Amino acid sequence: MKELPLLNTTTSIPDSFFTKYEAKFKAFADQKRLKIMYVLTQRGKVSVSDLSEIMEMPQSKLSYHLKILLDANFLKKEEVGTFCYYEINQAEVNHILSEELCCVFRPNDCC
Repeated sequence: MKELPLLNTTTSIPDSFFTKYEAKFKAFADQKRLKIMYVLTQRGKVSVSDLSEIMEMPQSKLSYHLKILLDANFLKKEEVGTFCYYEINQAEVNHILSEELCCVFRPNDCC
C-alpha cells in the first residue's frame, strides 16, 4: 500500500479558507438546491414566480433556498421593478469545481 506524503507544515492553510468552503459545500448539500441550480443552468435567467412554478415549491420555501445559494455566491440576482430574476454565477461555480480547490486535497506533486 502506498504511504501518503505528509503536508509541509510551513505552508498551512488558514481556517478562514476552510470556513468559506464549508458554507459553499453546505449550499450544494441539498437536493432541492441542486435542482434549482440545474434548472437555472438549463434555462438561464428565471423569475422567482416562474422558478416557483417549475420547482412546484411555494415562494416562501424557494426564497429560503435561493438565499443560501446567494450567500454562497452561486447565484446572481437582478431586481427589475417588483420582479426578481436569478441566474447561475458561472464564475463561482467554475471556481468551486476548479483545479485550484481540488489541489488542496491532492499531494503537492499532483498539481
